[in-house]
Amino acid sequence: QVQLVESGGGLVQAGGSLRLSCVASGRTLIRSAMGWFRQAPGKEREFVAAITWSGGGTRIADSVKGRFTISRDNAKDTVYMQMNNLKPEDTAVYYCAAARTMTGDYDTWGQGTQVTVSS
Repeated sequence: QVQLVESGGGLVQAGGSLRLSCVASGRTLIRSAMGWFRQAPGKEREFVAAITWSGGGTRIADSVKGRFTISRDNAKDTVYMQMNNLKPEDTAVYYCAAARTMTGDYDTWGQGTQVTVSS
């Protein structure tokens, strides 16, 4: 079974950038779509971005479109999310997850990484 470990979170000022990474171990991520989700305090978890197993297709939530991009390096079993022009409302715990398709059920989750954006 694959394990997912996120990294790259931290504290940043509004307008700043962060790049999150999600490394898989235990099984290759090839043939798995990958997604990033986030959960802010007191709110439900929400979809942020997803990418097909080949990297040829992506989906980005409207709330972050134009600021966040998702990419992957299958040779490194790693998925990335570049976050630019961060806003205080982006503050949340960010999780990566794996699924058979971008719109399918995400059945493997990482532990999450905290992103805090100060105003």
